[in-house]
Amino acid sequence: MDEALIFEKSRPGRTAVSLPETDLKKEEIEKFVPAYNLRKTELGLPQVSELDLVRHFTRLSQKNMSIDTNFYPLGSCTMKYNPKINETLASLPHFCGLHPYQPLSTIQGILHILYETGKMLEEISGMDKVSLQPAAGAHGELTSMLMIRAFFEDKKEKREKILIPDSAHGTNPASSSLAGFRVVKINSNQEGEVDLKHLYQQMDEKVACIMLTVPNTLGLFERKILDIAEIVHSKGGFVYLDGANLNALMGITRPGDFGVDIMHFNLHKTFSTPHGGGGPGSGPVGAKEKLAPYLPSPTIEKKENGYYFNSERPKSIGKVRSFYGNVGVVIKAYCYLRILGKEGLRQVSEDAILSANYIRKKLEKFFPSTYKGVCMHECVLSGKGKKEKGVRTLDVAKRLLDFDLHPPTIYFPLIVEEALMIEPTETESKETLDMFIGALLQIAKEIEENPSLVKEAPHKTPVARVDEVRANRFPRVRWEES
Repeated sequence: MDEALIFEKSRPGRTAVSLPETDLKKEEIEKFVPAYNLRKTELGLPQVSELDLVRHFTRLSQKNMSIDTNFYPLGSCTMKYNPKINETLASLPHFCGLHPYQPLSTIQGILHILYETGKMLEEISGMDKVSLQPAAGAHGELTSMLMIRAFFEDKKEKREKILIPDSAHGTNPASSSLAGFRVVKINSNQEGEVDLKHLYQQMDEKVACIMLTVPNTLGLFERKILDIAEIVHSKGGFVYLDGANLNALMGITRPGDFGVDIMHFNLHKTFSTPHGGGGPGSGPVGAKEKLAPYLPSPTIEKKENGYYFNSERPKSIGKVRSFYGNVGVVIKAYCYLRILGKEGLRQVSEDAILSANYIRKKLEKFFPSTYKGVCMHECVLSGKGKKEKGVRTLDVAKRLLDFDLHPPTIYFPLIVEEALMIEPTETESKETLDMFIGALLQIAKEIEENPSLVKEAPHKTPVARVDEVRANRFPRVRWEES
């Protein structure tokens, strides 16, 4: 059933609240609020009964697609299920009632959790020191670039370039530019990994660092990572790791052991805290000893009589977030880590890799892999061959909506034509994976037999196919009375 707008349900005089008159003495509001702060017109809110209000928003919520209701195979996003126990524990009054200005003696419990979370991240990554301040992945990237800039400024070295592979996340060059660096693109080779010859040609004493994602955004491990690190380190540069794909490495290998000097973590991806609209996020930064003095202040330190904030850090880039970051998100990640333990984290990575390769093998005959061989936690397929039928990957994505499945990423990586970037994560069952595979096989058959069915999709959603170009050029963002 189509749901009318809340304004279309509005009827003059209806209200959702009916309360008895107060016996308090009435006062003119002007006595308390300056006249220039008072509205001159009505708010223009819809006038509806409480029942109509509740039913309206309940019905809208039932139209939502979320990780709690549907499979979300978004490549490079790690949209894994968020265990409800973590949400419950982070919502305990003892946590929610804390105030950042409380005396240190009254917040030793939360400081213990934050300190231990940092220590666990250090162990997982091989970094020497972690800051939990940054509020998101891109914020962690920017923090890392500011730290690298501060390091070279201290050394009085003019380093102006950041090397970034052509398969990188879009936030990588953005973060580098914000930090005042010039971005230099590094090509991928035929195997989908960093072209060592091109890297060697571009590497010089003006390069501050290379920004890598390992596994890369094609879902492939950089098999020459030790050579990459050697080339960059030989000229005095740093190796930065975008931790977005850490879900494939936990418990198997550590970035600090294969040459990474600094990295960020995505607690809202790898460590199962809400992602996107369910946020906020958290993007801690870890650094090896050489860069650790530049981490944001304050850091949480431990001494005999408890935990304290250490602000006496002269080389620090300072604060990058109010107080100590998104603490509620960190609590959820702490619960996730403690519940799984070392063995559980390794199984997370192994199961994620197994799921991605299962999907790849089942689908590659109909949607070929651009790069051959075993992938890591995500696979990148291509619908390039379907264009001869007039069908694009966008059409495939729209058709998947009719199967109550969220589409995978289709506009990324940019170096793959008509990409289908699929990350199933470790939290999905084989039955769910088979359902997703079956839907794509059905769509592949439809493309051959009745391509218009796919090109005109979706057919079952509340809103049918929209003119996306027109919607972007002429957005309608406010209600207008007809």
